[in-house]
Amino acid sequence: MLVISPHLDDAVLSCGLLIAAHPGAVVCTVFTAPPAESMTTDWDRAAGFADAFEAMRARQAEDREALGLLSAIPVHLLFRDAQYHASPDADELITALNHAVSETKPTLIAMPLGLFHSDHVLVSNACLALMRRQPATQFVAYEDVPYRRMSGVVQARLCDLAKRGYAANTPHALNVPDTTQHEHMKRAAIDAYRSQLRAFGPEGQASLFSPERCWQLGRDESAPATQNA
Repeated sequence: MLVISPHLDDAVLSCGLLIAAHPGAVVCTVFTAPPAESMTTDWDRAAGFADAFEAMRARQAEDREALGLLSAIPVHLLFRDAQYHASPDADELITALNHAVSETKPTLIAMPLGLFHSDHVLVSNACLALMRRQPATQFVAYEDVPYRRMSGVVQARLCDLAKRGYAANTPHALNVPDTTQHEHMKRAAIDAYRSQLRAFGPEGQASLFSPERCWQLGRDESAPATQNA
């Protein structure tokens, strides 16, 4: 299984149980590079960092620790996220993700549904473009934590996908047993993201443990093809 994660915690927060149930899964995180020049964002400051360079070094280490606890393999793509004012070109991102797929040869890809955050939408749309290049691969979209709790965002995204020719169905075959072992593994992995938990604060942390939900994605081949569809 290949899991595509926008940031260095999104996969574990959103589908940690799914990862725990698939030892050896590869988690490919898109935005892991520091900015070109030193800067400090509000989020990095809330996480306890003096600058973005310190933040990304620590966050990469946290991610390796967290994924190790889930017996998953981290892959870090060196793109910069929106908070560092350097979002990648869509074609460049699609090419990088296609390379990751070619390297791992998964039969199942878990991708973000693409809720609210511009980075999440960008990565989700790039993954949708991969579906045309990987017709034999099964794609599921996980609901992005914490944004899935925002009123109406999941349904709005599903409606948007339907208009673009994508069907999203609850994948009953992929339901992961909520075993005590997997739950403990996920909680331990989340705890490894110490800086991000600090930034979320107590109220934000309360939203991190809601039940996971994924959607089985299918492409309507009669729909018009677009490059970043």
